[in-house]
Amino acid sequence: MDSTSIPAVTISAIGQHNDSEIQLNGWVQNKRENKGLAFIILRDGTGFCQCVASEQELGEDEFKKTKDLTLESSVRISGKVKKDERQIGGYELQVTGIEVIQIAQDYPISKKAHGVDFLLDKRHLWLRSKRQWAIMRVRNQVIYSIHNFFQSRGYVQMDAPIFTGNACEGTTNLFETDFFDQPAYLSQSGQLYGEAMAMAMGKIYTFGPTFRAEKSKTRRHLSEFWMIEPEMAFYNLEMTMDVIEDFLQSVIGDVLQNCSFELEVLERDVTKLKAALNPFVRLTYKDAVAILKGEKEVNGKRSIDLLTEDLNKAKDRLSELNNEIEETEAALKKGGIKKGKVVRMEQSLQNWRAEKAELEEAIRNIPVWIQSAENFVDGNDFGGSDETVITRMFDTPVMVFNWPKIIKAFYMKEVDEDPTLVKGVDVLAPEGYGEIVGGGERETDIDVLIDSIKKHDLPMSEFEWYLDLRRYGSVPHAGFGLGLERLITWICKIHHLREAIPFPRLMGRLLP
Repeated sequence: MDSTSIPAVTISAIGQHNDSEIQLNGWVQNKRENKGLAFIILRDGTGFCQCVASEQELGEDEFKKTKDLTLESSVRISGKVKKDERQIGGYELQVTGIEVIQIAQDYPISKKAHGVDFLLDKRHLWLRSKRQWAIMRVRNQVIYSIHNFFQSRGYVQMDAPIFTGNACEGTTNLFETDFFDQPAYLSQSGQLYGEAMAMAMGKIYTFGPTFRAEKSKTRRHLSEFWMIEPEMAFYNLEMTMDVIEDFLQSVIGDVLQNCSFELEVLERDVTKLKAALNPFVRLTYKDAVAILKGEKEVNGKRSIDLLTEDLNKAKDRLSELNNEIEETEAALKKGGIKKGKVVRMEQSLQNWRAEKAELEEAIRNIPVWIQSAENFVDGNDFGGSDETVITRMFDTPVMVFNWPKIIKAFYMKEVDEDPTLVKGVDVLAPEGYGEIVGGGERETDIDVLIDSIKKHDLPMSEFEWYLDLRRYGSVPHAGFGLGLERLITWICKIHHLREAIPFPRLMGRLLP
């Protein structure tokens, strides 16, 4: 067949061409050779495919091209599609021709373990790895699902400014910049502007970058991240909580349906995500504190007791792992094992060492969590460990509402029967991933709002436009903000937010 007549298809569509000859364009993800055969794992951005090249079928000259291929070399490979459930994606390509576009130089990211700083320095290349590819594909699905959810329910997408003259929650964690000889800040939230837009459009959502100047390098922090912030006129806290639950379940359902291969690549336990399709747990702040401190049982168990059980299980499993690692290392050192089994044993060692590191971290953390939970002071905000303890008691996300006013933003509406509380809600993701959504009902009483602005020591002149929203047609309204990267981190069950965004920005990290 003339190569010009062979259709070029993407790997994601390869199943539509079984027993047909096609052409794939992509990059060499991996390669191994065995007695006149070359097994090339090709990636093209849509998926991965094993391409099997035979010297007997191709001839010596054509087969020689496979010898020169290095990791990330770019190629066009022609061949016949064959169904094979054992292979990636369920199909493989029996190669009939190879066109080399470029032989890549020595690729700096190898199969060996690399440090995080090295990988972040090479982020422009690290994105090509299978795991990072899967995370970015999930991110794409989440973004699409977010837009689809709101657009299908009559929300209007609108954009809040990135340069602002005021701070939504104070200026202590804002990036200040010069805006034509006057100070301006990079936005930490579009929520105040969202309120103005909701008064014009009814229901809106913003979706854009936000910035926090906190000097923190924890796994839950980025300096630049993306926020989704819906705002709804004529909504109260209860209605907003219903929207949040519907919204998160819709997005998670789409990911489960459309990203099964990506979740498999990430080795994600999807039963944890499926559990989130059940009704969310809703707790007042007061009840959440009682559960955290072990003063209130959930399904007959106290948080402190459950954490102690987790600690003992982690210690037992670590002892088992140490024995398995020691025995396997000794067997490998002794030698005399077939190559295929050596590869499997080395992979097992890699997996065990990763699990060992997680167990050791848990064994260090759990006693600290127990102490923090027992000593938690009612009225304080929850820290990361507190959120972990609370969500450990449940399988679904947890909605904590009616918070102490003193620890929430100035614009939160007071609870009618208790002005020391506000109608705010935080959604805590399971498995220790903490807060992913914060929102609530907005204060509509202009006098209460003015007093709150003063108590937060914010410049009144900067909020006159915001107060106008209460002077001209004020109505009950509410909304929330979702941190995109925090949601993706939980869905993919990755350790750090830096892997949930293409090019992370955090303290000390501005390149690439």
